[in-house]
Amino acid sequence: MKKQKGKEKKAQTELYRNDWFFADSGDFTALTDISDSGTYGTFPEKRPIEEYINKGVVVLNKPAGPTSHEVAAFVRDILEVDVAGHSGSLDPGVTGVQPVMVGKATRAVAALRLSGKEYICLMKLQRSVPEKMIRSVMSDFVGSVYQMPPVRSAVKRQLRLRKIYYIDVLEIQDTYVLMKVGCEAGTYIRKLCHDAGLALGVGAQMQELVRSKAGPFTDERPVTLQELKDAYVIWKESGDESFLRELILPMESAFSQLPRIIARDTAVDALCSGAFLARPGVAGFSTNIKKGDLVAVFSQKGEIISLSVALMTPDEILENENGFVAKPKAVLMEKGIYPAVWKNKNEREKCAFSAVEE
Repeated sequence: MKKQKGKEKKAQTELYRNDWFFADSGDFTALTDISDSGTYGTFPEKRPIEEYINKGVVVLNKPAGPTSHEVAAFVRDILEVDVAGHSGSLDPGVTGVQPVMVGKATRAVAALRLSGKEYICLMKLQRSVPEKMIRSVMSDFVGSVYQMPPVRSAVKRQLRLRKIYYIDVLEIQDTYVLMKVGCEAGTYIRKLCHDAGLALGVGAQMQELVRSKAGPFTDERPVTLQELKDAYVIWKESGDESFLRELILPMESAFSQLPRIIARDTAVDALCSGAFLARPGVAGFSTNIKKGDLVAVFSQKGEIISLSVALMTPDEILENENGFVAKPKAVLMEKGIYPAVWKNKNEREKCAFSAVEE
């Protein structure tokens, strides 16, 4: 029994593993006028500042020194919230993109933590190797690779398979190799450098590492802890919230890399109660959805409702007027924001089927 539960938990965890930020985002098909939304709900960017903070993401430029847990704690203390969570650990010496989910947005940490990552890495070889050979060997590591986590790591040491989507060798100077690596979550770049050194026959180690992407977030405008502190103090002392709104993003931005389904306003409250999304409740959808995919379900105002599993393909959504389109895995919106259009169980099941764990 315990073994079976362990398999189920692993399967649920792996559902959150996604690499959509490396893929074509696809087109979007609208079944109704998405902008024709009622008076209920709030556009994410227009939430009152307290709610905006408590449902926000800070794309931090992690400094060298503190751990990812410490950085998340700094953000929590600066913003005076109860909880904050990071989206994947970086070693203390590693810098770069570190999204920190604030308050209620921490419910979304699992989806972001297992999203694809990109790094800028400086690798040092033990001795010089012809450039052509370096580029050839590094290209051999693109694809699926086996890795054993380092002795000092936060995960169990067992051989595991990870995907490397690209390795762009940017510059080579003597024994130094600067490269950009796009990879699956949980890939150890330090181990990649070590294995590359073995393949080159000279030995190598990672010299410096900067994370440049984490899921949908890039290093285009990373935030420093000092900037965040200053913006918070300005708001508290003067009431000017504009600087905070520039530094904090709505939690919905964490799901921009996922295929999406837009739910009609009349279906939202049922979905917040843990209901399956039925075909009549769909207002629009991404064209790259596959059955079994993790999808983000949004309201017509762009609020995240839930992370769900797709039960229909785009063609099936178009062909059918009834049936279940998605089942929830994590409900992120509170009940009561949208009106309950169903008054009893039978009416509710016409809108969306109650999610009961089997």
